[in-house]
Amino acid sequence: MTTGKLLGTGRVNDVYEIDEAWVLRRDRHGWGDAAAEGVVMEHVRAHGYPVPRVRLADSTRTDLVMERLSGPTMLQACLDGSLGADEAGATVADLLRRLHAVPTRDSADPDCRVLHLDLHPDNVMLTPDGPHVIDWSNAEEGHPGLDWAISAMILAQVAVDDEPIADSARAMLTALLADPSHLTEAGLTEARRRRAANPTMSRREVELLGEAEELIRTFLR
Repeated sequence: MTTGKLLGTGRVNDVYEIDEAWVLRRDRHGWGDAAAEGVVMEHVRAHGYPVPRVRLADSTRTDLVMERLSGPTMLQACLDGSLGADEAGATVADLLRRLHAVPTRDSADPDCRVLHLDLHPDNVMLTPDGPHVIDWSNAEEGHPGLDWAISAMILAQVAVDDEPIADSARAMLTALLADPSHLTEAGLTEARRRRAANPTMSRREVELLGEAEELIRTFLR
């Protein structure tokens, strides 16, 4: 597919302009399955969850054609001072609760839900129509406790680091876990295991996992 200018780049994907309404997200490494990801996005969107529209017929294993959204990411809004860290954390919590109200596509297990497994402020875009969740490459079906633990672990890793955004990340984590009942011991253990095995993680990020887990546990006491 012919694409225009490069709009953004991340650890795994590059996003290119198609036109004013659509973009193409291309996986540089071929680790995931973009078309399968698009199916999940269309499923949750059909149940009213805020995600970009997807053109499945034009998507492949490495390329995902999706709606072009306008607005900053939640992280960008926090960094420029237009959104408070408390509000950001509360919004992520609300998005997790809303997602876990969506029925699964395949599972007969009544406790099983659609999980994003990478829901954090840099994967939420603040559009004129409200927050929209992007990057569903890790999505699967499972117990919601894992989804909450992954989001908490991502924020906690930043909160225990010595970067300038650490205090904001701690405030986001506090707001996210204002009601910690969604977390489970099994979910937290699995979240740490998955983060440690994530090939995009730096050595420093892996080193912070133990301290991050301990910080999360302070909300469970």
